[in-house]
Amino acid sequence: MTENEQLLSRVADAARTNRPWGWPSLPAPVDPATVARAESALGFGLPPLLAALYLRIGDGGFGPEYGLLPLLDSPPSGEPAAVRQYLANRENARQDPDWPWPEGVLPISHWGCGMYACVDCCSPLATVLLYEPNADDSAHSWYVDAPGLTDWLTAWLDGTGWYEESNDGADLEPWADFWVRTRSAQVQ
Repeated sequence: MTENEQLLSRVADAARTNRPWGWPSLPAPVDPATVARAESALGFGLPPLLAALYLRIGDGGFGPEYGLLPLLDSPPSGEPAAVRQYLANRENARQDPDWPWPEGVLPISHWGCGMYACVDCCSPLATVLLYEPNADDSAHSWYVDAPGLTDWLTAWLDGTGWYEESNDGADLEPWADFWVRTRSAQVQ
């Protein structure tokens, strides 16, 4: 069994037994056509591990805090769909260039107060970023939550994420690529 298969198995076990706030049950997984529609709407592909979470475990409703967002449709929990939230964030960024939203950075989990865990779908490891919009300016609102989606999921499963009470005061590194990834959008 590969590392990804082991990780998916652990996530599936946790998803069956843990329900984030607002999720009455684990939604069924999506089908490949739904992933294809999502990728078409986004204009980029999902990292393989992220696609596997939606295809094999469920359409959101598992993971840290409020859990993974649904991919295309909002369920009874009231959480926004990841694709819809990404497209709205990109549109808001066009209307307010002081708060650019990087292309290819997909919100996957809501933390409350406008904060999101996001996957950088353009990075080789699918870096997970924390978007914290309560900062004074956009450059100070992006942090590296985990070097990759594998690390992020493992931290959740092991109870070692920054959001755990035992890690109170853990500092996240600012996302150094923010200006590089958003500068071209501001020029257009």
